[in-house]
Amino acid sequence: MQKASRPGDAGMSSMERVNAELFTLTYGAMVRQLLTDLEDIEEVNKQLDAMGYNIGVRLIDEFLSKANVTRCSDFKETADIIAKLGFKMFLGVTATVTNWNAEGSECSLVLDDNPLVDFVELPESCSSLVYCNLLCGVIRGALEQVSLRVEVKFVRDMLRGDDAFEMRVKLIEQMAEVYPFKDAD
Repeated sequence: MQKASRPGDAGMSSMERVNAELFTLTYGAMVRQLLTDLEDIEEVNKQLDAMGYNIGVRLIDEFLSKANVTRCSDFKETADIIAKLGFKMFLGVTATVTNWNAEGSECSLVLDDNPLVDFVELPESCSSLVYCNLLCGVIRGALEQVSLRVEVKFVRDMLRGDDAFEMRVKLIEQMAEVYPFKDAD
């Protein structure tokens, strides 16, 4: 008897892998170049978010085609899928979903491990840099493609001395789905 596969297993096994150290070092070089080019840390934070948004807009298609998941019934299920499958599929780590508000429209994603920060130490001059802001943009871009407008920001960051990497995800609105073609009357 064949064991039933869990959602995402097929997608993760068929994904091409990139050397983690190469990925980490390339990301670090990109952040360093942004710091050099833009010279303003707040602009770097905005640029990382914008780059992440553009990545998320494209990544969601690959995720949906390979993850073997069905439409999520609510925002809680969506957050769980991101934490357990999305992070695993693209970063090789999982996150914990915690700190839900009473309305079920806001939660925290706490990363147990963050491969983007291996080999990274922030100098004092970069204390306001949100080094992993790209991840916030990725989540925002991906969810917008499935009709969820969210706000995502880091509230705890181990590079700043906190005990974990924690992103706060807030559902702003569930957008109406717009279809590009009219149904034939």
